[in-house]
Amino acid sequence: MMMKMIMSTCVFSWSLVILASSAEMFTSLVNMQQLISVEQKLVHDLSTYLDHELDRLEDIRRFHAKVSDLHTELYKGSVTAMSNPLVAFTLIKRLQSEWLNVVYSNEALEHSQALRSSYEEEDAELPKLEDLQGAAQALMRLQDVYALRVASLVKGHFQTVTNGKPTDIFTPAVSVPLSGDDCFLVGKVAYEEEDYYHSVQWLEESVQLFRGTGGAWSPENQGTLEDALDHLAFSHFKTGNVSKALSLSQELLHYDPMNERVLRNVEKYEKLLVAAKPRRSRGLKRPTSTHLRTRDTYERLCQTQGSQPMHFENPTLFCDYFTNDDPALLLLPARREVLSLQPYVVLYHDFITDAEAEDVKTLARPALRRSVVAAGEKQATVAYRISKSAWLKNTAHPVVGKLDQRIAMLTGLNVQHPYSEYLQVVNYGIGGHYEPHFDHATSPSSPVYNLKAGNRVATFMIYLSSVEAGGSTAFIYANFSAPVVEKAAIFWWNLHRNGQGDFDTLHAGCPVLIGDKWVANKWIHEHGQEFHRRCSLNPEE
Repeated sequence: MMMKMIMSTCVFSWSLVILASSAEMFTSLVNMQQLISVEQKLVHDLSTYLDHELDRLEDIRRFHAKVSDLHTELYKGSVTAMSNPLVAFTLIKRLQSEWLNVVYSNEALEHSQALRSSYEEEDAELPKLEDLQGAAQALMRLQDVYALRVASLVKGHFQTVTNGKPTDIFTPAVSVPLSGDDCFLVGKVAYEEEDYYHSVQWLEESVQLFRGTGGAWSPENQGTLEDALDHLAFSHFKTGNVSKALSLSQELLHYDPMNERVLRNVEKYEKLLVAAKPRRSRGLKRPTSTHLRTRDTYERLCQTQGSQPMHFENPTLFCDYFTNDDPALLLLPARREVLSLQPYVVLYHDFITDAEAEDVKTLARPALRRSVVAAGEKQATVAYRISKSAWLKNTAHPVVGKLDQRIAMLTGLNVQHPYSEYLQVVNYGIGGHYEPHFDHATSPSSPVYNLKAGNRVATFMIYLSSVEAGGSTAFIYANFSAPVVEKAAIFWWNLHRNGQGDFDTLHAGCPVLIGDKWVANKWIHEHGQEFHRRCSLNPEE
């Protein structure tokens, strides 16, 4: 095949409640929403700390005023003042006791320790380093897939370049600008992965923002202007821009003139520039993907966000009211939209109600865990699938059974376990996505066969929520993408009638740009469908 063969896989642990990992918060927006409550408590704790510190400082200010007044008024005539034994006593007492209590007070330490204890109590609920790295990688993923300008992202805008000018692709209702330290951390994540294409862009913004503040340091920051200059200089060197690396290193020496490592780098860069023939910089070039050969098509389809008018002008595609010859659908047929004939892909509008979707999400929330994919005979978490998922039995709640019945009516297939998998509910994280993959097994050792029910013959995916931007389902070889349509469901056949995989079903979940994407997957297997989807007399079909 022309690209890596990955496939979605089920987690064969069918219990309803699965404990979620305390890490990997970036893989699900459910966890991100919980973090707001965590920070609200920390804000309250910090307010309490500030109140106590202000009271302490007010006591110190009062002591300072009292002693200053004594030196301004009472001690003008020191001999006369000291002749009074009461004055002499209070002076000795202050110097031996009161100043000691003020200078060596434990009150400030007690306040800071109380704040730290409050913070540490929340440790299990706090993001880990992996979450920070995952969130940074998500920003870079969105930058790449949707061709976003980093300079615009930093200002809180989602813009691409059209005809040489920045163009909004989406205007979010709520946004924030990024700080120099924010950009430094994103650039540092790329830098540590030796991804200098991204580190240069994000560190350039970091340096510019730090310069704008005069290089002033804030206690909450991890990075400084010097740190950003240091990382950016080396990133430029690694991308071949030696002259830029030299100028940045020389700027860094203004702040740290005795830094021996930087001094050596300056000497090295100067020698390289003398030895090399002058040539114009060709600018940054995005590295080619070693694992995703369909990257260009995938990203182009994601950028259209389900809008391909030439595709949908195909006269063989249609919309209708569909009954599938099922008596239960005669009075209320499904609103069917045929999106593609090869592969056969249809969208059923208003498949699920708002109340049913909320019930499914509520059932799934406590059971969400990091989504996995097949890795040989085992399962693994991977960067090309960012989401959390849970599995719901049809006995978990009446709504799950109702959905199974509805799927059976529309598809005409046997969806009883083990002829189909339990309902998988998925919530995507920051920039959540799933790169091009097949739902059916492409290896005989795949965990899909653990059900002893054959391969996945069909996929039925329900959109439990809407998204503001992004999140389309892109069919790579079929060259179209379907946008997220709230309450709708999308269906396609994974296998030909002869049991062979349909490689035209290679598809991807595009990164969510803005929004909280929830879907529910029902994977239906070959066995049990003998009288529901019969084999053709043509062995090639």
